Amino acid sequence: MAQEKPNVDNESEQGLFSAAQTENELTNADQIGRILDRSVYAPMQILWADWRAKVSIPILLFYLLMGTVGVAIIPQPESHMFDTFIGPFQSLQHPLGTDGFGQPIFPQLVHATPAMFKMLLAGAIFASAVAVLIGLVSGFKGGSIDTLLMTFTDIVLTMPGLPLIIFLTAIYPPRDPFLVGILLAIDNWPGLARSIRSQVLSIRESEFIEAARTMDISTSRILTHDVLPQMMPYIMINSAGTARSVITESVALYFLGILPFTTFNWGVMMNMANEMGAVADPGRAGHWLLWPALALSLLGFALTLFSQSMDRVWNPRLRARHSETVSSDDDDNAQTLSPMD
Repeated sequence: MAQEKPNVDNESEQGLFSAAQTENELTNADQIGRILDRSVYAPMQILWADWRAKVSIPILLFYLLMGTVGVAIIPQPESHMFDTFIGPFQSLQHPLGTDGFGQPIFPQLVHATPAMFKMLLAGAIFASAVAVLIGLVSGFKGGSIDTLLMTFTDIVLTMPGLPLIIFLTAIYPPRDPFLVGILLAIDNWPGLARSIRSQVLSIRESEFIEAARTMDISTSRILTHDVLPQMMPYIMINSAGTARSVITESVALYFLGILPFTTFNWGVMMNMANEMGAVADPGRAGHWLLWPALALSLLGFALTLFSQSMDRVWNPRLRARHSETVSSDDDDNAQTLSPMD
């Protein structure tokens, strides 16, 4: 009997080790689940609960597919493929009609979409990045840095945007859509930078910022982990507004012939329609001018709704409420798996 007791102790120790290992594995899985819920599931549920997201996301996905998959499956139109100035909805082969060169209009809209997206992304990213960098640093640092950065911002803000863009494009005509987007976003960041600075001025006096400073946390970490997340709803809304402004300005400048016709886009289509008498004779060529304008308006409408719906995703109260619900569910599941039961 004395020889069997160590075996029992070893089995008990192995059982305790296996139970502890299982508990650690459940804890790790629970942590991963909570991270996924907080970062993926909760934002998706909050976003999809808003009607603005349900309207804007399908529209944006349609444009995205049109600029990626559509370009690959729809052949690029060529001149004299069909009769000229065929009206819309008169043929299933070209439902939007044809232009003055006998080219179907819908394939033109599809192949013009990639250039529009390039200008949109370049302008929105450039303007938002510059505004966030200057606004955060100026508002948080204060003093001479604030004075210097805001003086530079005011100088750019007072510059007339359209003459500046015309001057720059005359010196160096932009041929790449990304460069066009950056040029058009030059006068879009100062207003956002000043707005971000004004909000950072109030945030930096908060108790949690003072606590972070007391613990000798670096300024870059405070800005990126504490200040910037609170500014994200405002930044997202203004980024969508900047993207809409860049698209509208680019179409207007291409339509007026100020920007060189180096890339095919909706503004070039409208310019060509105007040259062929779409304004003078709308009954004959008005649809050639109408469809690019409608594509532009629908994209701007979708960007506006999407930016407004993203405000709910970055709302800390909604995300905290969802996290509390998930945490309570996890606690209930943990009690059912407790070895005391």
